[in-house]
Amino acid sequence: MNIFKPKPSLTEEETAHGLRIMALEGMTSLGFTSITTSGILAAFALALGANNFQIGILAAIPFIMQLIQLPTILLVEKLRWRKAIAVFTWFLAQLLWFPMALIPVFIETPGAKAISALLVLMAIRSVFLAITNCSWNSWIRDLVPQNILGRFFSRRLAYSTIAAAVFGVGAAFFVDYWNGQVSQSNSILGYTYALVFGALFLGMVSPILMTLMPEPLMRKPPEVRISLWEIITLPFRDRNFRQLMKFLFSLNFALNMAVPFFAVYMLQRIGLPLPVVIGFSVLSQLFNILFLRVWGAFADRFSNKSVLSICASLYLVVILTWAFIAMPDRYFLTIPLLIAVHIFAGIAAAGVTLTIGTIGYKLAPQAQSVSYLTGASLATNLGAGLGPIFGGFLAYLFAGRTLALDLTWIDPNLTLSLGVLNITGLDFLFVITFIIGLITLNILAGLREEGEAGREVILDELRKQARSAIQSVSPLPDASFINMFPRSFLYRVPGLDVAIGVTEYQLADTAKAITIAALRSGRTAVKIARSLQNELIQLWKTGVTPPEYNAEVARYTARGAVHAVNETTADIKQVAGPAMVGIVKALDKANVNPYDAIRLAAFGIVEGANDIGKNLQQAAKEAIAGAKNIAHTLNLNEDVAAQQAAQGVLEAAKKLGTQEAASIRDVLPRETVSESSPTQQGEDKTTSN
Repeated sequence: MNIFKPKPSLTEEETAHGLRIMALEGMTSLGFTSITTSGILAAFALALGANNFQIGILAAIPFIMQLIQLPTILLVEKLRWRKAIAVFTWFLAQLLWFPMALIPVFIETPGAKAISALLVLMAIRSVFLAITNCSWNSWIRDLVPQNILGRFFSRRLAYSTIAAAVFGVGAAFFVDYWNGQVSQSNSILGYTYALVFGALFLGMVSPILMTLMPEPLMRKPPEVRISLWEIITLPFRDRNFRQLMKFLFSLNFALNMAVPFFAVYMLQRIGLPLPVVIGFSVLSQLFNILFLRVWGAFADRFSNKSVLSICASLYLVVILTWAFIAMPDRYFLTIPLLIAVHIFAGIAAAGVTLTIGTIGYKLAPQAQSVSYLTGASLATNLGAGLGPIFGGFLAYLFAGRTLALDLTWIDPNLTLSLGVLNITGLDFLFVITFIIGLITLNILAGLREEGEAGREVILDELRKQARSAIQSVSPLPDASFINMFPRSFLYRVPGLDVAIGVTEYQLADTAKAITIAALRSGRTAVKIARSLQNELIQLWKTGVTPPEYNAEVARYTARGAVHAVNETTADIKQVAGPAMVGIVKALDKANVNPYDAIRLAAFGIVEGANDIGKNLQQAAKEAIAGAKNIAHTLNLNEDVAAQQAAQGVLEAAKKLGTQEAASIRDVLPRETVSESSPTQQGEDKTTSN
């Protein structure tokens, strides 16, 4: 029993060893989870004879049973051997997968007895899982250093997600292959073999690895003994933590109304084979892995709440999009939409999963971590448990109902009908989930976390940090801007600002690549201007951006072009002016006010110079020089063009700080600093022409 005995203190080496083992444990447990959940479990339940409501109950049981954590608090506080409790109950929970997998061997399928047996066994397993979670949360709260919570859990989740993708796809292909080789009556045994394999080689390894992780000694209990009721109610008496629990319940309720039915929707409504369904899941997991590192660093730097806010809003938009994947049947946009929703679901889920798992650790007082973290876990799991039940009820309720909106033209010779909107079955569930989720986001606004940053701060930083993740997906330096823009008319929809934040930096990154290529090919000034101009003209020929968003392209393209200075022997002077010429000429052909383009391009030049640590004063001078150059080319008023460039560089400098603004103002010609509005100045083009 010495291996389960808590240690009064841990050395740095013991802590590091424990974190490494914890990462491996995450790979085995989540790898097995990918076999026992998602599309495979849903398909297994359907083969046993489950309907949509029973699918919802199956998804809810593990969460509802987390109420068992309440009396477990007393057990943990009394024994104070959290590791021993967690390992023993986790072993029993994993062991129960064997009888669940063998249901088709002993009970006739499909049938009511088979699905009832699955639900009962899942309920028993969930009791052990609840006890495990209570002791595990407090144990890990003391094991993982607070200053690396976000980075460590993002890395652990990344490794675990890779394992989950490998084993999930392997199991799906095995089941599909098995179904093709045997008779219909024996096809369900493919799920049995997949579950038994996972339980034996992954599920049972997880508790073994947990025994190798050290446990710090729990803090001494208070001198004054308090009752179980007082222990349980501690987090409820903390106003800020109570707000956190309210949000965790609401968000998980909303998300889990819809998420368990994604696989059912693809299997039944769209008719996709299981390997394809799992393949989409892997696509989502790929982007999940890419952005876990991004969100983990942001959580440590800006706070969990800030990351959770933008990721939750993006997730809600993803759920709403599911309502339009089939209208009402599969059509030409179905597969592209499935690809898009799985990509952005992976990005959003990475931030939501990470921050929900760590925000409680940060806000819980160490001395009362058991009761606080149990409260957070209960709120999370209760919401996640009730959500699928309510979602299953709505899926059952709306199964035979349709809301259709058609436009019909009738004349004596022709009748033309155009279907504008067709929502049926699970589509209602996705729309209702989106509405409830938006209401839930208001609760998060009332939560307070030390070091939290505003939404715009993170989105601005995201545009800088997303480059490495995006390059891993699309490393081609000559990729066309056209392929990088989503339908930008959705830019103002809540949640899509995150997606656009990533896309804008893609634009800047490609502008950088084009500029580097031009610098290396000779005739740099002409080449830079022409290359950027040609690419942007191609962008508007596709009509994928609205007029109100076009001018913003100047900022991000100029910013990215300046980044090329950092990877070549060129200086700001060689890049800034030509970049402005190419960008403004392209925008002028797209009917964008050239003075707006000049101002925003100048803004981007200063931003880009700041990104790479170059002299801001020099960048400001070159921006104004470039504005004068383009004024001659497009027959603009040179003074007004210079004033607009000065306004742009000053706006960028003010964003960076008071000192930077003062520094740039000192080098600007006095006549360029004007207080007139862009609209008034923009009218001068007509006069000058």
